[in-house]
Amino acid sequence: MNNDIDDLRQQFPQLKRTIRGQPLLYLDNAATTLKPLDMIQALNSYYSNDVANIHRGAHYLGDQGTSFYESSRETVRSFINAESRDEIVFTRGTTEGLNLLANTFSSFPWNSEDEILISAMEHHSNIVPWQLLAQKRNLKLKAIPVTDRGELDLDGLRKKLNHKVRVLSLTQVSNALGTINPVEEIIQICKQWNIVTVIDAAQSIALGLVDVQKMDCDFLVFSGHKIFAPNGVGVLYGKKKLFSQLPPFQGGGSMIRNVTIEESSYLDLPHRFEAGTPPIAEVIGLGCALEFLKKQNLVKIHENEKKLTQIVLDFIRSQKNFRLVGQTNQRAPIVSFLISGTHPNDVGHLLDQQGIAVRTGHHCCQPLMNRFGITGTVRVSFSIYNTEHEAHSFLKALDKVQRLLL
Repeated sequence: MNNDIDDLRQQFPQLKRTIRGQPLLYLDNAATTLKPLDMIQALNSYYSNDVANIHRGAHYLGDQGTSFYESSRETVRSFINAESRDEIVFTRGTTEGLNLLANTFSSFPWNSEDEILISAMEHHSNIVPWQLLAQKRNLKLKAIPVTDRGELDLDGLRKKLNHKVRVLSLTQVSNALGTINPVEEIIQICKQWNIVTVIDAAQSIALGLVDVQKMDCDFLVFSGHKIFAPNGVGVLYGKKKLFSQLPPFQGGGSMIRNVTIEESSYLDLPHRFEAGTPPIAEVIGLGCALEFLKKQNLVKIHENEKKLTQIVLDFIRSQKNFRLVGQTNQRAPIVSFLISGTHPNDVGHLLDQQGIAVRTGHHCCQPLMNRFGITGTVRVSFSIYNTEHEAHSFLKALDKVQRLLL
């Protein structure tokens, strides 16, 4: 087991490069994570030696690729503690998973007064698909309010629950604030009203917070690129009883049982929702990334992430010209802030001149930014390879930026 962060950093080759003459200090992990050698080598090996289509081949490479692909499905099942591999569908990412659900939920026997509930801290990918569904079926889309501390207003949630609410779709961790939402409690509240629950785990999947049987959610989505895997691959989990009732999202090869000119019949889960040639290499890379993560001392890693987050929080709270956006104590390793009288993009640009990568803007959360009366923030986010030295280097650079701008 790898317990040493310096050894761990050696597994991420991108950390060895320089940006504008400075060692890369990568603090944009909430947007996407860097990639470990094990995963990179798995992709290279597949593309160098093992390319073939899967599930339909009558040759060795096709069978081997199918074995690799389905092995990754089992790895995902185990990682999120799903009951069955049939509950794991590979997608292009969180966004496609949510769109798949919103589109297939359109087949529900909706009434015009029915409601879909989200929250005011959702990423656009967990807002727009539900807006489209609401417009298509003449439904009402409502949002759980967010408090001044950047937490969900649970009293406000309870006031919005009634027999008209059919679906709740909620982020487990806010990508803009770092707030960890009490999804287990919320799911249990929703069960009292027979509400279908969908959890966006894009930000929580790498933090050891996802156990679908413990959470008891109906559906859950996440993206591979936020957990050290390639871009263009993600996962949609669904309870088999509910999932199997949904119609196909896309039609084509690999998802059919029988086709005539007049009609078609479809395969069972999970293949019904994996039309066409899938992202084979990316799925293999996802399985490899999860296996890599399982080998690490995750307790020690998450303790380090919390320590680095606290270092930044303490600094921001000590500065009179800084505004911390989101005051929650239940926080992922994400910190959003503003420097008075400055634009977030200017802060990000000056940090980039020092080799530091952060994120600036509205973080695809414009309703949340509107809630706080701002257009965006500077966001710093830590991951498994960040060090205390990097946290202090960031603060020195940030103090320099403050002195330049004020």
